[in-house]
Amino acid sequence: MEIREATDDDWPAIWAVLRPIFAEGRTYTVPLDAGEASARAMWMLPPPGRVVVAVDGGEIVGTAKTGPNQPGPGAHVATASFAVDPTRAGRGTGRALGEHVLDLARSAGYAAMQFNAVVETNTRAVALWHSLGFRTIGIVPDAFTLPDGTRTGLHVMHTHL
Repeated sequence: MEIREATDDDWPAIWAVLRPIFAEGRTYTVPLDAGEASARAMWMLPPPGRVVVAVDGGEIVGTAKTGPNQPGPGAHVATASFAVDPTRAGRGTGRALGEHVLDLARSAGYAAMQFNAVVETNTRAVALWHSLGFRTIGIVPDAFTLPDGTRTGLHVMHTHL
């Protein structure tokens, strides 16, 4: 698997990964019917943001973005978001993207990385981030509504770089 910087030409394949994940409504705090234009504006960050894709066999199978978590005095802490083609789950793509993005953030001089909203029921993601050195510093109770109407918490996760 290769992880490389995303280009504008990659957008259709990135959208093909994001669209079903967003529509499922289990892992992202975006509207279930998020349109392509709004998704592109949210995902394809301008500098200092970075967007990467994971490519396997010539096919984009995952993507990640990273940049400052907050502007101004909070810009020394990075954040990131990740998406893996659901048909590719469990093959190491998420871990590879996570390790790559942590390295990008370190090399860019960020002091830490913080995730603001890891859905509590997304136990695979929570376990992955813990295994990569993140700790859950708090859980916002009932902050995320699942498709069946039940509510679950959002983990705030952090690691020093």
